Amino acid sequence: MSGEKKPKAAKTGPNRTAPVLGVLPEPVTLADRVVIEIRKFIAAAIFFNSRAAEKAGLGLTDMQMLHTLQLYGPSTPGRLAAWTGLSSGGVTVALDRLEKAGFIHRAPNPDDRRSLLVTLAPVRLGKLSRMYADVERETRRLLATLPESDLEAVVRFFTVLGEAHDGSDLHKQS
Repeated sequence: MSGEKKPKAAKTGPNRTAPVLGVLPEPVTLADRVVIEIRKFIAAAIFFNSRAAEKAGLGLTDMQMLHTLQLYGPSTPGRLAAWTGLSSGGVTVALDRLEKAGFIHRAPNPDDRRSLLVTLAPVRLGKLSRMYADVERETRRLLATLPESDLEAVVRFFTVLGEAHDGSDLHKQS
């Protein structure tokens, strides 16, 4: 098939890249292996979250919005938009669905009367918590097998990764 374009070959060296959605080259460096394992983990997590969202009668975006609120606490819609990369309209639509389903509450923001504060509704989160309990328990069991120095390295890595890939500054509240 002479008209087909082949994916670009992977570069060599520490800054090598694989063709986007092409066949990955065999990992050469430890960094290659880390990147591949992260991608596998992300793919598995997305599929797990998708199944959990479906069981809860939610869309994946709505489920991720709940996770964001759980991880970062009460938030304004503007902060949620920055954290998720959704437009303000996209956040509003997701919050409308979540509020209608009883997963969140919106109330006037005591720090800024022009905005709202979005909080989780704990009563509705029980079913979701049970879906994630086995995964969290198994994760904690596996983490307990690692030396503390490895866990510290993992935390440092994810902190650096989060800050480097955080165009919206997830770790700072605005």
